[in-house]
Amino acid sequence: MIGYAQTGAEAQTTQSLITLVVMLVAFAAIFYFLLVRPQRRRQKEHRDLLSSLKRGDRVVTAGGIYGTIEDMTEDSVTLVVEEGKIRLAKGSIVDKVRK
Repeated sequence: MIGYAQTGAEAQTTQSLITLVVMLVAFAAIFYFLLVRPQRRRQKEHRDLLSSLKRGDRVVTAGGIYGTIEDMTEDSVTLVVEEGKIRLAKGSIVDKVRK
């Protein structure tokens, strides 16, 4: 019987391959927990904010405009601002103004 014995070079190649795989898995985990997961959380919070909006809420848009919601459709909002009314995309609302 001829036994199979790993040579030093083969063992070193196997060890470096295992190290490479472990490093890639670690980088993928770090990428997920530092970038992907927080972004998904922010998206969920924004979706929840948009679904909770109702007439009379004071809001701030992405452009920094403060206004009160007068009318809403599926994808747009009419805000009452100091000088009149404006209509904008519902997704551009970033926060409710706390009273």
